[in-house]
Amino acid sequence: MIDPDAPYHAHIYFDDAERAAATELRDGFSHDAAILFVGDMTDGAAGPHPIAQYEVHFLGVAVPAVVATIEATGLRALVHPLTDDDLADHTTLAHWIGEPVELDVTVLDPPGVNQGIPRFGISDF
Repeated sequence: MIDPDAPYHAHIYFDDAERAAATELRDGFSHDAAILFVGDMTDGAAGPHPIAQYEVHFLGVAVPAVVATIEATGLRALVHPLTDDDLADHTTLAHWIGEPVELDVTVLDPPGVNQGIPRFGISDF
């Protein structure tokens, strides 16, 4: 059961051929009241994510709608909660849409530690 007030991220991955679809999805999320933050599109590795991606932030209540919206595009994505365990968030607690991307989990904070890096919501960025 998903806590409706729990913070979540989705990382939407794209390659050059998928950039237009990723941009269209990002634009749609920018106008969706359920989405609390839409990140910039990155063209390379960022944190544990080895390929181009961007992230969106939302609450647990929006997970089904966000997942359905991403699935409709055919893009790959990682959807995960934000807990005090970055590794679990990106692995055992994560839900992949499409083909998973091999993450660099060595850069994630150890369980119970957030090394001062803001992780959720507009005010964190």
